[in-house]
Amino acid sequence: MIMRKFLFLTLLLQTATISAQDPGDAFFGAWTVHEIRFTFSQPGFWDSLTQNYTLDRYMRADVAIDGQSYPQSGVKYKGNSSYNNQGLKKPFRIDLAEYVDDQSHDGLKKLVLNNGFKDPSMLREKLMLDYLNDHGVNAPRCSFARLYVNNQYRGLYTVVEDVNKTFLSDRFDNKDGNLFKGDPRGTLNWKGPEQALYYTDYELKTNETENDWSDLVELLDKLNNTPASQLETVLSGSMNIQSWYKYWAAHNLFVNLDSYVGSGHNYFLYHNTETDRFEWITWDVNEAFGNFQMGISLASLKVLPIGHIPMPAQQRPILNRFWQDPLLKAAYADVYCDLVQDFSNQKMNARIDSLADLIRTAVYDDPFKFYTNTQFEQNLNQDLPGGGGPGLSGIAGIKPFIAARRASVLQQLAAFGCSATSTGEPATGDALLAWQEGENAIISHPGPFQYRIFSTNGQLAGSGSGEDRVSHPIPVTTTGLLIVQVTKKSGTQSVKLIFN
Repeated sequence: MIMRKFLFLTLLLQTATISAQDPGDAFFGAWTVHEIRFTFSQPGFWDSLTQNYTLDRYMRADVAIDGQSYPQSGVKYKGNSSYNNQGLKKPFRIDLAEYVDDQSHDGLKKLVLNNGFKDPSMLREKLMLDYLNDHGVNAPRCSFARLYVNNQYRGLYTVVEDVNKTFLSDRFDNKDGNLFKGDPRGTLNWKGPEQALYYTDYELKTNETENDWSDLVELLDKLNNTPASQLETVLSGSMNIQSWYKYWAAHNLFVNLDSYVGSGHNYFLYHNTETDRFEWITWDVNEAFGNFQMGISLASLKVLPIGHIPMPAQQRPILNRFWQDPLLKAAYADVYCDLVQDFSNQKMNARIDSLADLIRTAVYDDPFKFYTNTQFEQNLNQDLPGGGGPGLSGIAGIKPFIAARRASVLQQLAAFGCSATSTGEPATGDALLAWQEGENAIISHPGPFQYRIFSTNGQLAGSGSGEDRVSHPIPVTTTGLLIVQVTKKSGTQSVKLIFN
């Protein structure tokens, strides 16, 4: 069932017309920036939204999505750090059926609007969720939308599918099992047999009236208390271990540490009633590509160990126990090896450029964005200096991150017999990359090669030759857009570089 969904979505993107088959297929399959409008009739509605955030309560608003009207919908602020920053661009939740039963858009009753508060590129969430969905990892889908509030443009948002019963039916063909969210402290540690001991660590999102947590308690008991020699056999009776491996590998690959593999939350566990086992579901990837750093330098995040476990390791029992077992570790590495194959500049750069082209106008028009237009352009191809959030040592450029992360992961996985299978692509990728480090332009390309650097008016700003990676000083008076041109026997490539 799951693979059928992914294949179907792939086919959708390859066709000129889209016919909805399952909820959200048309909305998330469309190559467009959607338009969402909120109309509030209440005086002082901005203040009321703020008050309702504290109460976690929806406000009535008329909502329009791509011209289709949904009167008397529910709208509220959401988030933690994404809400509590100093900006005026706040994240939202929409519930079209909060006040009108069964009201939905393309079969979707709920949508999440995220504000990209730590992402100059606005692409992190979209890129990771698309990748996960394309590679069989349980995850919501993502798109983009311009948001207008009472006819005022409030900026570009990512629109994320809500993990609810509609999502469960679509992915697993059932929706009646318990859905737990690992928040605020879903570390999976054993506290004892009484379910009340876990009420402050997890959230039960379905079957709240029954309030039966015995299945989660049983899972935690098996995970924490089963002897190592029996762990896989016993745990597999309660959990789809393959879905765990995929979750673990995906979040490590994208260095999305605001998750179980880092901060210990932001995930769902669903008790699949068809298999009678828990499934792992991804949630909240807006800080992927190393933007939730946990005191780790950006350089270290790019080469994060594939077995990274936050300290103390005992607070992440599934990471700790699986990594300590040679057979379970090897099985994880095997899943990781499959997942990393398409994580390359050769495979992803064209999509990154196409998505940037898709949203560029909406980004430039955004009156409340957290970063400048220049930073948007820069962050596609180069790292940005620290800033944009507590503890950030820098913001990884999307394309350089992919190159560095792929090279590191493949090097680490080589010990498990894994190698790159992409035809004709070295571990660092064939793509030309250029970014700024201090007063130098860094040019990365499998060499040897000749290079020239031009300003937009055609003036030569530098030239030379090198192999694999070159650092070329740029005159301090040079700023703005530069064109880096590389020539080798196979031909000539060019890439844009914004130089501060």
